[in-house]
Amino acid sequence: MFDKVELSVSSYDTAWVAMIPSPSSPQAPMFPQTLNWLLENQQNDGSWSLPDRHELLTKDSLLSTLASVLALKHWGVGEQRINRGLGYIESNIAAADDDKQLSSIGFDIIFSHLIERAQSQDLNLPLGGNVSEKFIRKRDLELQSGWGSKSEGWKAYVAYISEGFGKSQNWEMAKKFQRKNGSLLNSPAATAAQYTYTNNAHSLDYLLSLLDKYENAVPTIYPLDVYARLQMVDNLEKLGIDRHFKEEIGNVLDDTWRKWQQEEDEIVLEPTTCAIAFRLLCLHGYDVCSGALDRFSKDKFCNTIQGYLKDVEAVLELHKASHIVLHSNDSVLEELNSWTGLILQEYLSSSSTSTHQLYNHFDHEVTFALRFPHHAYLDFIFNRRSIKHYKVDQKRTLKSSYSSLNLANKEFLKLGTEDFSHHQSLFREEFDLYNQWVMQSGLERLVSKTKVAYNYFSAAATLTSPELREARLAWAKQGLVGCVVDDFFDVSGTEKEQINLVNLMDKWDVDVSKESCSETVKMIFLLLKRSICETAAIASKVQGRSVLNHLIQIWVDLLRCELKEAEWGRGKCSVPSIEECERNGSVSMALGPIMIPVMYLVGPKLPQAVIESDEYNHLFELVSLHGRYLNDINGYQREKDQGKLINLISLRLKHCCGEKSEQEIIKEMESKIDETRKEVLRLVVQKEGSIIPYEVKDVYWKMCRALYLVYKKDDVIHAKKMPDEMLNIKDVLLSDPIILDS
Repeated sequence: MFDKVELSVSSYDTAWVAMIPSPSSPQAPMFPQTLNWLLENQQNDGSWSLPDRHELLTKDSLLSTLASVLALKHWGVGEQRINRGLGYIESNIAAADDDKQLSSIGFDIIFSHLIERAQSQDLNLPLGGNVSEKFIRKRDLELQSGWGSKSEGWKAYVAYISEGFGKSQNWEMAKKFQRKNGSLLNSPAATAAQYTYTNNAHSLDYLLSLLDKYENAVPTIYPLDVYARLQMVDNLEKLGIDRHFKEEIGNVLDDTWRKWQQEEDEIVLEPTTCAIAFRLLCLHGYDVCSGALDRFSKDKFCNTIQGYLKDVEAVLELHKASHIVLHSNDSVLEELNSWTGLILQEYLSSSSTSTHQLYNHFDHEVTFALRFPHHAYLDFIFNRRSIKHYKVDQKRTLKSSYSSLNLANKEFLKLGTEDFSHHQSLFREEFDLYNQWVMQSGLERLVSKTKVAYNYFSAAATLTSPELREARLAWAKQGLVGCVVDDFFDVSGTEKEQINLVNLMDKWDVDVSKESCSETVKMIFLLLKRSICETAAIASKVQGRSVLNHLIQIWVDLLRCELKEAEWGRGKCSVPSIEECERNGSVSMALGPIMIPVMYLVGPKLPQAVIESDEYNHLFELVSLHGRYLNDINGYQREKDQGKLINLISLRLKHCCGEKSEQEIIKEMESKIDETRKEVLRLVVQKEGSIIPYEVKDVYWKMCRALYLVYKKDDVIHAKKMPDEMLNIKDVLLSDPIILDS
């Protein structure tokens, strides 16, 4: 399936190819095999269309049936089939003027032309009354409006539906839209018409290559290989089953990268394909530049056929691509994000009253993309949503409807559903183990149930692979211990106790019964020591070396920074500079005790040289600082009400001496959040010159996304009861099964 793109054939396009006369014998078809296919593939109801078509696709079947009838009439064959086709048209002609029906691209123009062509061939169309005049009037109104616009997008559209104009088409204009492969905008029907009226040799090459591949019938679009394969990769990732197809996905992306570098038409001339390619290649570490999307800026997009047709999928994919920002001040992606977002908002407003909404497979994706950019959701939650909305019977409509197993595959859905259920089973087991550990450690007396649950749910929804159980549990356990330590330095611990705990951790090998100044200090030190040693033992097996000293040091660094902030809060030190506060705050954010163990547990062996590298230190500092910015913006009002002054916003207000307002400083901080996130993603996807394995770097990117969930809307960590959003995550992780629509 990865090597071969399977497309349903189109009776509509096949009929146009069948009508091409032979150059050597104009009284015979050039491609008789296509005429034979039409004779052999009429549906039982007299139509030519896809089997099991949707009830809203009657216009599509009317167009295909009329084109097929005309092809048979043209060559004087299949009289019985012609009559059955005419009977179908007579029974369903009312649908052609029904606004509730889905219209194929160019329906009014093409259908009117076919009616006129039928009349010129003395074919008795059972339309009744003045139906033909009505369609012709609709066609003329559309033409008047289109030519009045004078847009390049309209001209591309006219070229795409060239068969709907026949001899009256401006073939010189249409030729400007001929692709390198010889087609008119990858349309077999339009290309067949072009060859019929102009004998264009390049268009014949396209048709010959098409029939060499499909033998006796043609699809409604060709080629579609790059788009279909990228959609397949995207779907596998959405369904959460991409890990089963790593080699195949790698081959698809390598091939796409080669085509990207060669600027092949399938990518550079197709906004939808170009946007998907950019997003997937970028996220998988290929060196693509956002400048490639500048050809689809708002004005330039309007000059494409997708722009003229207001193609929702193209706008959606461009919008999703605009979220993959690696550099500051990327004007191409910023502009792309702005105009595509506005168009998608307008689309949702209009589609809420659309009669086609239930059939449209984009609405749920548009809603999600507008609410949740790539950095703002957790994988497992996204996987569940994608499974629920994945349609295996999906039909897409261009000039005729088509389907493809590459775009909608029931085997993928089955695997995704089974995989998801398996994950839920694993998560339930892990959550039980985690809660047992909480009870055995006595933590249920020290932290709220909300914090207990949050630490596991954030880990499970982020690190989803079954083999990462130990990493998930380490994330949850170390995060929960971090909550205890944070409360100790922030609320419950005395100055003496705090200093004592730092000294104990600094010494490590001590007689805690003799050297601790209180039971509280003793209890927290022993909790730290047990959890660190437990995690180090598991990590050492994965790494093949001891990592204990590193895990101890990361906790010591954290405790020292927590103590420093406590001293600032007590007024025992001078007010720190912003730079000092940021350095200290990035450590006191307490991400180190979570990320470092997880980094050691996700699989790849990490030599000490990697841990000591500038690349690793920079990545760690960026993620920590990103978390600190999010935390301080979210907690500013709460800490302000509590009278705490050591917050990056309150500190900036103090240092600026009234030159900036609170809102101006918050806006600056929000800008810093965006900048650090972009830099983290850039480092994560960067391949050249990187010595950190991707699996490890991905942990840091996943942490960024988890932090967004924690701090952007509600401060989950400090919530007295579990917010609704976390309750929903709990249901998805542990108890809410997927029930697919019948």
